[in-house]
Amino acid sequence: MNVTVHGRTRHFRTVTFDRARNVVSLIEQRLLPHEFKIVTAANFRETASAIRDMVVRGAGAIGATAAYGLAQGALAFRGGGLKTFSAHLRLVHQTLKAARPTAVDPVNAMNQVLDVMRRGRTVQERQFLGLAAAEEFAREDVRHCERIGACGAPLIRNGMNILTHCNAGWLAFVDVGTATAPLYAAQAEGKKFHVFCDETRPRSQGATLTAWELAQQNVSHEIIADNAAGHLMQRGLVDLVIVGSDRTLGRTGEVANKIGTYTKAVLAARHKIPFYVAIPLSTIDWNLRSGMDIPIEERDESEVCGAWGVIGNAKSHRRAYLRVANPSSRARNPGFDVTPPGLITGVITPAGIFKPGALWRHRHKLGFSTALSSP
Repeated sequence: MNVTVHGRTRHFRTVTFDRARNVVSLIEQRLLPHEFKIVTAANFRETASAIRDMVVRGAGAIGATAAYGLAQGALAFRGGGLKTFSAHLRLVHQTLKAARPTAVDPVNAMNQVLDVMRRGRTVQERQFLGLAAAEEFAREDVRHCERIGACGAPLIRNGMNILTHCNAGWLAFVDVGTATAPLYAAQAEGKKFHVFCDETRPRSQGATLTAWELAQQNVSHEIIADNAAGHLMQRGLVDLVIVGSDRTLGRTGEVANKIGTYTKAVLAARHKIPFYVAIPLSTIDWNLRSGMDIPIEERDESEVCGAWGVIGNAKSHRRAYLRVANPSSRARNPGFDVTPPGLITGVITPAGIFKPGALWRHRHKLGFSTALSSP
């Protein structure tokens, strides 16, 4: 997407790779919306840390970052034997996989890269193929998001009020986004609509990232407190809900997404408001058979007990953490929840819109034949 910083507009992707230096370049999302900065990860461990610490976040973006991190680790190998190289790759794979356990995109992305690498007969060939496969995953992520926009745009009518939760925009992918893709496509068609951005506590990705994106794109929007959604729905002020997903089970249609998504789905069902989930094919998990088996990331309690922000003005400011909660109280901080298929109107994919319970029936249209196993 295009980003305007200091009066200059340029196109950026959330993640890119510098082959000459063997580094992964990322937008430092923790600084947004107050500062736009590109940072680099010099090795696969730094790349894993960037994923774990949410320098980069969002299903497709961490998938592409993991793919690049795997290629980065492969390129750093300084040996000649395939057996030793394979052992090294297993370490790289496990390190990146463990960074964010709930999202399936990193695993699918890395398995896609590994599958291509196995075609090489030497270490050098596999290194070359690995980077090519990582680049292709990133390009594919963009293509999928563009198709999601084309499939989802007809859902949006002039005058609609649309609710989003967390950030499933271009910052969460390589470009374009998923939940935002239909919005951007509808805007390109000249449609006028308004977006309510859930703040999405505790990390406030809706207030910081989605709102920043929409402001950059000149989309009409307002930030709302998470607990205000029910009130707006009750008053008839929400016409449509579109969210993203970090893992969607192809066998059951259950959707794991940022904590609070399940709550919004329940509210939408109560008020008979269409509730859609937008995903690329890399977000589908064809193996798990129950949402109860999805690993739910438990994050640090400090995220619940306080918030990060900036102190100062536009010319001189610093990032700071402010504790809000009672000093002696502990907190519970699950990062995700699981929404059952009965609460989901449809899943917007690059191949079309499907009922969640129909994903398995249409699995060959949705990439099941390319589902890959771990090394």
